[in-house]
Formats: sequence, structure tokens, C-alpha cells
Amino acid sequence: MQNKFNELREKHPVFTYDKYEILDQGDRLVITYHFYIDGFAAFTPRWEFRKKHVQLDYEKEEVVNRLAFQLGLVELVSYWKCACPPLVRIKAGRLGEAQIAWWKQQYYLGLGEFFYTNGIETSLEEFMKVEVLAPEDQKNCFKLEKIKKGCMIPIGGGKDSVVTLELLSDRKESNLCFMINKKLTSINCATAAGYGEEDILIVDRSLDGNLLELNRQGYLNGHTPFSAIVAFSSVLAAYLHDKEYVVLSNEASANESTVEGTEVNHQYSKSYKFELDFINYEREYVNSGVHYFSLLRPFSEFQIARFFAKQEKYHFIFHSCNVGSKLDRWCGACPKCLFVYMILSPFLELDRLAEIFGSDMLENEGLIPVFDKLIGAAPEKPFECVGTCDEVNTAICMVIRRYETEGKELPRLYEYYKGKEQYKAYVQAENPYLTFYNGENSVPEEFVERLKSLMLNLEG
Repeated sequence: MQNKFNELREKHPVFTYDKYEILDQGDRLVITYHFYIDGFAAFTPRWEFRKKHVQLDYEKEEVVNRLAFQLGLVELVSYWKCACPPLVRIKAGRLGEAQIAWWKQQYYLGLGEFFYTNGIETSLEEFMKVEVLAPEDQKNCFKLEKIKKGCMIPIGGGKDSVVTLELLSDRKESNLCFMINKKLTSINCATAAGYGEEDILIVDRSLDGNLLELNRQGYLNGHTPFSAIVAFSSVLAAYLHDKEYVVLSNEASANESTVEGTEVNHQYSKSYKFELDFINYEREYVNSGVHYFSLLRPFSEFQIARFFAKQEKYHFIFHSCNVGSKLDRWCGACPKCLFVYMILSPFLELDRLAEIFGSDMLENEGLIPVFDKLIGAAPEKPFECVGTCDEVNTAICMVIRRYETEGKELPRLYEYYKGKEQYKAYVQAENPYLTFYNGENSVPEEFVERLKSLMLNLEG
């Protein structure tokens, strides 16, 4: 792919972020972006936000314009990556040198998986030059002073956001659930948590069809930092609805790289590095007054699974499988399905898990290559949002010890595991996760006491 990367960059040397347009439609705010690859293709993706104050004209509101511009900066990378032009021109707004450096780093690290899986060798210095051509801002903008209360909670439909919903159940009256595009699984989880239709904020994001056509023609495609899009769009939604917090559900495990010995991380924009970078950037260059943080950052996937296992009302409605979630089911064959199955296996009976997932995945020997990646027997983890290899090995060994104590026959994958080096390393190891608390987090103090009480004081 390296040759193709070089050829496309030579053929398409310039990408332009031309402008954004805000159209206030009373109860809706519509933002349209205008990007183009010079002399080749134009893209006009569109966002639509429901807003609280129908009498306010947000087209000239200062913070809304700042957030709309910044959301375009993270949106553009989805279109840039099809040809990877070496020069990006920004005409839609002003950026200082420090901001340019910040965005280049976010693009580069957020595209780590894209570069890796496409076999592209480049560097932070070489992959992109950013040139700002916007004139000094002449808009006569005003800034609203708002009283903010409550949380905007992004809901993906998996176990993590379900745990956040439950941890914040005492604040439900002032919270809203946030989703990008309508997704049945996410709606079902929010509804099960007690949120009504008026409490679920669905933001419409429309991709430009030209991008999909270029992908069909063989232009470059691959992973982009979707959680960074969630960050900017959820803060904008929170600002429009007077919410004090955007509360993410990213755990400590997201910090681990996907490819050993590199910075390539499928979950980069879920990592604490991104979280802290985003908080500082937003405070310096947007200053919306909305505080963005992950409630689950102090904890591991292991602990989250332990808590989720007790939330029975969600067991048959949650889905985090990228393949099956669009059909409201688990595919039963991908790394995400197998990971969730295994991380829950110490806390739920295996026949219960088979019922939830629609098959007994631990009897499927065809999943051994995926299994090896999840336990760390391969140099890279799957490019999915999965926990650390330590957590997976700890969970498996817990089940093996229990089954052997009870004289039960092990499922095939766990029997296979007993022949691996990982089994020897972990079978007698102490479990570090029962009382684990990661102090490297941005959780406001007002949340900490309840968080620790509910997450750390579970029965074994």
C-alpha cells in the first residue's frame, strides 16, 4: 500500500476545509461542512442537533461557532484519508501554531491503525502540513452565560455505557442520553435505565456519498478516531442543552496499545492521553464550560464486567459487536464478541452466556486465532475495543479454577488454554483487579465517593 499512498499524495496534493454553515431551524441546529480535494472531489457532510432554547439564534453565538469549527476539524480526517493529501488548507477558521501542532498530533495518533493496517510508513512531521488561510474573524458574535446542570451521557449500547447509566442513576432527573444516529440497542439500554424519549438526544450525522463511492473505487479506507468525533459533538450537544458534564465510559484498559511496542492503539481516542489533551484544548480554545471526562477511567474492563454481570435487566438487550449490533444481535464470530464473552465468564454461568450470545463461543475451536490474540499469544491484539491481555488471562484462570474445584468439564477453548504459556504464568498469580483503582483520571470529586462505593464493594 505504500506505493499507492505515495501515488495518491502526488496525484492529489491539497485538501481544503473551505467553510462550515450553521442553519438555525428553531428546535434544530444544522451544520454543513464543505471539504474538497482540489480539482478532484467535494464533500458536504451534515450534522443536525436538537436544541433546548428555540428562541435563541445560535448562528452567531460564539461558543457554538467555535465548537462547530472544531467539529469540522475532526470530521475532515474521514475524508482526507481517502487520498492522504500532504497539504491541508484551513479556510473555515483561524488556528494558532499551538493548535496546528495539537491537531497534527491527534490526526497522526488517531490514524495509527489506519497507517498500520494499510502498510503505510510515514511520520508526524511528514504525513501532513497544515496551512491556515482564513482571514481574521469578522463575525459579530455574542456569548451566552448559561447555568449548567446534569450530565450528557454518550450511549453506545455496550456494557460500559450501561454501567455508567447505573452509576449515575441517582442523577437521572437532570441527565440526557446522547447518541450519534439512531441505534436500537442504544435506545433499548437507555429505556431500560429509565430514560424516556424526551431524555434521549439523537444527533444525526450524514456522511457524504462521494466518500463511499471513492472507497468502492479503491481509494484508501480504514479506521478513524470516532471517539474524538463523539468528544466534540457531545460537548456541543451538552452546551445546547445546558449540561454541566459530558460523561464518557472509557476505562483504564483503553490505554494499552494494540500492537506491542508501538503507539498504534485502536482505542487511541478513548485513551487517557486523548481525554486529557481534549480537556486542556477545549478549555483553552473553546471554553464552553462543559466538563468532559470518563467516569470509568479509574477501573478495568474486569471490574466493569463484574459490575455489569449483576445488571440482569440489560443482559438480553446490550450489544457491542460491530458486525451484529446493526441487526440487534451478537455475531458470535468476531474478537469483540469473544472478548465480552470471556470477560463476563467469571461472573455469569456459561450456559447463561451462551443464551445471551446465541451460541457457546467457548466451544468454537474456529475462534482459536482470535483467542490467541486476546490472551497475548500473538504480537498484536485484535483491532477492536477490548481489554488488556492481563485482564483476559485473569478472567480465564478464575473460571478454570472454579470448574476444576467443582469437578466440571472445561469448555474447549479453556482446555486449549491450559497448554499455553499464559496459563502457567497466570494460574497461580494474584488477581490485581478486585481492588484496582487507577488514580490517573479526570473524575470530578463529587462523583468519586459513589463511584468507589458501587464499583469496589461488590460481592466476589
